[in-house]
Amino acid sequence: MRDTYHNLKFVPAIAPVTITDNTPLVGAIVSNAGFQALTYAIQTGVLADVDATFVALLEESDAADLSGSNPVADSDMLGTELLAGFTFADDTATRKLGYIGNKLYTRLTITPTGNTGSAPISAMAVLSHANVRPMA
Repeated sequence: MRDTYHNLKFVPAIAPVTITDNTPLVGAIVSNAGFQALTYAIQTGVLADVDATFVALLEESDAADLSGSNPVADSDMLGTELLAGFTFADDTATRKLGYIGNKLYTRLTITPTGNTGSAPISAMAVLSHANVRPMA
């Protein structure tokens, strides 16, 4: 087996939360300083609704407060926002969305539509290919 333990950094993007309405889950701003790769991992719990959909949006900026942010271009993503989204039928599912753009900061937002039930969701930024290894 190869060692990934010393080469990865995990940053909470969306802390585990259960939402019961259509309020967007706006993630934390993630800095990729010191890393060459970034992938967002999204996880759902049991989604207690019969028609809800959840759309992913990835934004980027060089400003630490994400001012002047833009949606990430499809060419700067591995996978798509469409594939990172999910529906009420995706209980205990995982999705991923990679970033290969050149901005320093990104933020993931998940927006529900038609959600009147209980929807547990979380997301984590996985930073890898650190400029200095091993990672603490």
